[in-house]
Amino acid sequence: MSTKTMQPGAPRPKTSAPLYTPQQRVRRDGTVWTLVQGILAPVQFLVFLVSLVLVLRFLWTGEGEYAATVSVVIKTLTLYTIMITGCIWEKVVFDCYLFAPAFYWEDVFSMLVLALHTAYLAALMSGWLDARGLMLLALAAYATYVINAGQFIYKLRMARLQGQPAASADQPSGVAA
Repeated sequence: MSTKTMQPGAPRPKTSAPLYTPQQRVRRDGTVWTLVQGILAPVQFLVFLVSLVLVLRFLWTGEGEYAATVSVVIKTLTLYTIMITGCIWEKVVFDCYLFAPAFYWEDVFSMLVLALHTAYLAALMSGWLDARGLMLLALAAYATYVINAGQFIYKLRMARLQGQPAASADQPSGVAA
């Protein structure tokens, strides 16, 4: 196999900066907040799935309004919990509570997710929307949540790939980002 030199103006191979510096990786792996995030993320997803079923049931049948409403409130409180603990995790690992370069766009989109969930609570408490409007707002919030969860799952995958021992056999592989 021959080696070619790069021609001027030829596209360069895409390389991405690692998500974590070696120091950030040590802090990430050493903090309890990584474990907390690793537990809360699947719990929140389970709460989301149950709530989604209840919301869709209400929209299809008109039944179960109270259960659907309670489930959206629980989902929102779970979201607040994971957001607050995620900010603490980000502070420990990256020394800023939000918008660390490695997770900037995930954090930006998280603000939309948070805004829609908070709008649901505001509409619920103020009576701005009827039950159907509330459930449609919940679905909008849930759609953004699914996109945001996908962003974080992608970053988790990237962290694991970047954490695989290429240079050193004793370097730990990536844990939940």
